[in-house]
Amino acid sequence: MVSREHKRAAAILHEKLHLLRSITNSHALNRTSIIVDASKYIVELKQKVERLNQDMADIAQTSTHQNPLPMVAVENIEKGFLINVFSEKSCPGLLVSVLETFEELGLNVLEARVSCADSFRLQAVGGENEEEAGEGIDAQSVKQAVLLAIKNWTETNQD
Repeated sequence: MVSREHKRAAAILHEKLHLLRSITNSHALNRTSIIVDASKYIVELKQKVERLNQDMADIAQTSTHQNPLPMVAVENIEKGFLINVFSEKSCPGLLVSVLETFEELGLNVLEARVSCADSFRLQAVGGENEEEAGEGIDAQSVKQAVLLAIKNWTETNQD
């Protein structure tokens, strides 16, 4: 009975080592080498995570201190475009500038959520006017127009 359990435990251990070997891309054949390779792989992963965390912290610091412009994302959806604008600080008058840009592009605001208290957030669904639908506006054009509106707003509001 003990022999059968011992063989099953050995088979399970062999399976686990084979799985560990494949996950860590190890070419080792013996147990010790597979475990050493796995340890090295774990250290490499930890270093990658630390670098990514540092990069994210650097980006966050750069975006809040050196680049005060709001972030803009535009994507195509069935109804037209989903436009997201976000800034960590309040931006009085920015909403008007963005909506004027929509009008210039011939976009109707179909839905919108806006918050302008401590930060600025705009999520809008914009669809092309039916009489101007033949022009074929794309998401990149909408994004560039909104970024230009933000740039113009920033220049007029710097004191």
